[in-house]
Amino acid sequence: MTDLQTLLRTGIHVFPIRVYFEDTDAFGIVYHSNYLNFAERARTEMMRLFGLEHSRLMAGDDGMAFAVRRCEADFRRPARLDDCLEVRSRVVALGGATIDMDQVVYSPTDDLDVCRMTLQLACVQRNGRPARVPASLRTKLQNLLTTNRT
Repeated sequence: MTDLQTLLRTGIHVFPIRVYFEDTDAFGIVYHSNYLNFAERARTEMMRLFGLEHSRLMAGDDGMAFAVRRCEADFRRPARLDDCLEVRSRVVALGGATIDMDQVVYSPTDDLDVCRMTLQLACVQRNGRPARVPASLRTKLQNLLTTNRT
């Protein structure tokens, strides 16, 4: 799993995933919706590196959370039972209440992208209305954007 120093240096968070039986269909191929689950876990762990735990964000006075506003997935090849994969996450844009990301499910064994996703996350209040991305997180994500542009 990526540490904070590596993330800040490279701008890419790498999260390892192994494909389990529960992730697959009857033929041992990863069911398409599970790529979204893999990406969610990777984003959660990336935010955790920045000291942002979703449970604390939701429990705070403002009661905020991140919701996927838009997602596009390009399934490039199937992943299979027992494959060891990586989810590579990169912040590409930051709005007042949104974070745009690219996430790639990658197979190091085959040196191939399995699934490529582009996402927009929206920061929302408990009542569903937009909220600004918390200032402490914004600063850290802004540093990642600078790293990603070089």
